[in-house]
Amino acid sequence: MPFTLRSERAIPEINATARLYTHDKTGARLLSLVNDDENKSFSINFRTPPADSTGIAHIMEHSVLCGSRKYPVKEPFIELKKGSLNTFLNAFTYPDKTCYPVASQNLKDFYNLVDVYLDAVLYPLISPETLQQEGWHYELEASDAPLTYKGVVFNEMKGNYSSPDGLLGDVSQRSLFPDNIYRFDSGGDPAAIPDLTYTAFKTFHDTYYHPSNAYIYFYGDDPEEERLRLLDPWLEAFDRKQVDSLTSLQPRFSAPASVQAFYDSGDTQDAKAYLQLNWLMPEVTDIHTSLALELLAHILLATPASPLKKVLSESGLGEDVTGGYQGDYRQAMFSAGLKGVDASNTKKVEKLILDTLSSLSRDGLDAGTVAASLNTVEFHLRERNTGRFPRGLALMLAALSIWVYDGDPLEALSFEAPLAALKDAVARGHFFEGLIEQYLLDNPHRVSVTLLPDPAEGARRAAAEHARLEEARAAMSPADREQVMASAAELKRRQETPDTPAALASIPALKLSDIDKHIHTIPLETLELAGVKTIFHPLFTNDILYLDLGFDLHALTADLLPYAGLFGRLLLEMGTAKDDFVRLTQRIGRDTGGIRPTSLISAMRASTASTAWLFLRSKAVASQSPALLDVLQDVLLSARLDNPERFKQIVLEEKAGMEAGLLPGGHQVVNRRLRARFHEADWIGEQVGGLDQLFFLRELADTLEKDWPSVLEKLETLRRSLLDRSSMIANVTVDQAHWYSLRPQLESFLASIPASPIPQPSSFVLHPSSSEGLTIPTQVNYVAKGADLFKLGYKLHGSVQVINKLLGTSWLWEKIRVQGGAYGGFSLFDIYSGVYTFLSYRDPNLLATLDNFDATAGFLRSLDLSAAELTKSIIGTIGDLDAYLLPDAKGWLSLTRHLIGLTDAQRQQFRDEVLATTPADFKAFGETLQALAQHGEMVVLGSAAAIEKANQQRPGLLEVKKVL
Repeated sequence: MPFTLRSERAIPEINATARLYTHDKTGARLLSLVNDDENKSFSINFRTPPADSTGIAHIMEHSVLCGSRKYPVKEPFIELKKGSLNTFLNAFTYPDKTCYPVASQNLKDFYNLVDVYLDAVLYPLISPETLQQEGWHYELEASDAPLTYKGVVFNEMKGNYSSPDGLLGDVSQRSLFPDNIYRFDSGGDPAAIPDLTYTAFKTFHDTYYHPSNAYIYFYGDDPEEERLRLLDPWLEAFDRKQVDSLTSLQPRFSAPASVQAFYDSGDTQDAKAYLQLNWLMPEVTDIHTSLALELLAHILLATPASPLKKVLSESGLGEDVTGGYQGDYRQAMFSAGLKGVDASNTKKVEKLILDTLSSLSRDGLDAGTVAASLNTVEFHLRERNTGRFPRGLALMLAALSIWVYDGDPLEALSFEAPLAALKDAVARGHFFEGLIEQYLLDNPHRVSVTLLPDPAEGARRAAAEHARLEEARAAMSPADREQVMASAAELKRRQETPDTPAALASIPALKLSDIDKHIHTIPLETLELAGVKTIFHPLFTNDILYLDLGFDLHALTADLLPYAGLFGRLLLEMGTAKDDFVRLTQRIGRDTGGIRPTSLISAMRASTASTAWLFLRSKAVASQSPALLDVLQDVLLSARLDNPERFKQIVLEEKAGMEAGLLPGGHQVVNRRLRARFHEADWIGEQVGGLDQLFFLRELADTLEKDWPSVLEKLETLRRSLLDRSSMIANVTVDQAHWYSLRPQLESFLASIPASPIPQPSSFVLHPSSSEGLTIPTQVNYVAKGADLFKLGYKLHGSVQVINKLLGTSWLWEKIRVQGGAYGGFSLFDIYSGVYTFLSYRDPNLLATLDNFDATAGFLRSLDLSAAELTKSIIGTIGDLDAYLLPDAKGWLSLTRHLIGLTDAQRQQFRDEVLATTPADFKAFGETLQALAQHGEMVVLGSAAAIEKANQQRPGLLEVKKVL
């Protein structure tokens, strides 16, 4: 056998047998996990240390997926997205490693994904044009026109550098590791990306993308012998070579340091500073110490009861706490800080952090907080709930985090021994206090980072880029400028030239006969307990109870609705009649697996009405269900809402969190904002979680200072209106055996909730508004255009999802991302409300993007769709419909369908329509989108300059509104 087995171990924590192999000829490392998970996972990973901040590792991650030896199409990645049943398909760039993971429940599909990814990383085409497209290139519209930069990663990182939170993380990393490769930005600094040459780019791949530098991973129920047989031909073609790729250790400081940096605050007059302390931690290969420090970070910073977070929150010096333990480096980083700080108070924040740590080390941590954090971390380790992210890939990232530093990856997956040792150490006393002293107070390798607002920073960046471009242009001869224009034209020609049918046929694909024609169902029983509608899903959950309690937002009047965006946190973080908020947080951490608020808001099937709920989603070991219900009862019956200082802290944290999320999630901001003008459900969503919620929080922060009694009265009215058994719903996901014991407990609990006569549900009036230009300090835009297709005459048919799949993986991908240079372009359709929206993400364009949105109709009407391309889009759509779900997600999805009014029969009809989609459906939908082009409305989030320029070119296009 061409592989040598290095170690083998049963790992009961993940119900798997693990085997670690080495490929004899190349030295490639293979970690093979075998278990009964049908969601199979694979990843090939490389150590990729950057030598500068040109973003070479990040651009390479994009580029290897743009065509390879065996699959000579422009983008095999996007072809797989069109027509695969994948449950995950992407790639990640870290500070010193790059990962290429895939996952699928279908074995044939899984092998297809693995084959394409192996060819992509080992034999990519990576032509100069690939670097130009994915990295950077010059654009010149005419010989006498200004020179500009264009490129996908260039604009992606411009978006990242526009975010103060992203900048804080970058400065913290660089300053803490000034002497090894972490001083560089592996993602790319927009000021440095244009320094990247094709020669350096090609050499980087030749150096690091080699089996001798590879860490390969398989997980799931696929046959292990096939894994080895499949891999060997790929690896056997290479000879072993020495690759110097291990990140060197950062030498330790002898004294703390301070760094100051600036972020673009635009014309925001009251913009605030950030202060964060960062400490260098031990190597992450020390599993026991890493687990202890992760737990210490949870104790100090993760919950409202966390002592360092509590002191910072209550200090009045800032708006929201930052920090935690970060293990994505060879030596980890521990951080703690505060955002929203007056610049004059940054030193006070630094002193407060250090004084608090000193007192905690000296006087001791609260035993209840320690116990709560220990239980929370242990629960999460045992549950392994990774949401929609495949569990196998989460395990891969955990193993890889020490594997790439020559640690034992199996140690990262076996938590029982370090957890037991940690519990023993805690039982002996003064354990975490000792960690604070050793790794924080007595650790001179500390950097204080102050990030200050500067209204001129954005202009300085733009001026520096402009000057560099002018210098480059001045150095060009007329022939050079002609060459730049010719090169850009050639790139555009290549981008617009479709792949040949023969090249497309090389991509492995499923057939329609491989697809299950029938929907997947989730068991559901409905009943009433104490007058409360209760939904029960009998599913195996590994002895964990998932309980969701919902409260109907239609019980509220319009003036109370914005408070509902906060109310879930208030219930859980203000304390009760029995416990202050610290003790309540400790109870939740000690006795449960967590309780969190969320909303479920949607249009309803075949109706203009909406379903809108505030939920408390909770979980616990099933044997702890009485303790969970006790906590929920105290929260619902006696939550304290009358502490103005604590309320203010929550308001400021929420406000700061929403402001920090504007740029990373700009496409979601404009999407929600635009949809809110078409349907009640989206309007409610905007009030409780969109920009209107942010505007409300800003006003609320001012009002509570001036008139707290009126705010408290609103909160009490909201509580009486919302927490009512008459308008509640309960959703339970657990196995049948545990349900028998839980049911009487749940019924008794629900009976304790007050009940009032069911009031007339509120209906909310939507106010028409014009297209908006929302201004924020940023170097990129987020563009949205949409309309209610039902009002434009469209009748729902399952083919719409197939059409959208093709648009997102062809027309919009090519026009907005590949040719336009934006990071992403999307189209979303809500099959219940009828609202259709086009979106772009980290987009250097505005009007050009809107023009491309409008041209979509013509693309569909003239589309000559082959049978193979149609089949791909149908299969990809089925893959989206059949997303892999863990038990709690299945219960939640089933509840959602129930509330929307979507039956299994309707789902089957929709699936049948998807499978029966024809080319004629594409052309007909083009007519619908032509109406959207003519009547659609727009929302843009971008810089004031970009929006002003758009309004100059098209007067009156956007009504300007300042966001930041």
